[in-house]
Amino acid sequence: MNPEKVVFGFFILLALTLNVGFVLGEIDNHDHHHVLEFTAVFVANAIATVLKLGDRSQLGGLLLATSLVAMVQLLAAAALWTIAVHVLASGLTPALLASVVSLASGALVANLVSVLLLIVETATLRR
Repeated sequence: MNPEKVVFGFFILLALTLNVGFVLGEIDNHDHHHVLEFTAVFVANAIATVLKLGDRSQLGGLLLATSLVAMVQLLAAAALWTIAVHVLASGLTPALLASVVSLASGALVANLVSVLLLIVETATLRR
């Protein structure tokens, strides 16, 4: 067993599962989407992205692309959330929260593709 692959797989799956946990619930209900949960999603995705930087294979490039897409989506969601809370007089309205969750849902799709690629790579390995 390769410990590096275990850590790599762990963070890819952690990013996916945390993102699912954040996205689930009513899209515009503040009680279903917590900022600390979003922070955990962001950090797990950032770690997964950094771990994918060393892989020079074609599949590694696709894995990195999926992580970068997820990070762009999460950065946009974080920027929107921050602006809503700290800049706008109206604060984080249900409509703005729905936009944040929608962006996080896009990251969820990218994370799902990443996990599927990891499964395909693992299934094609020969001992």
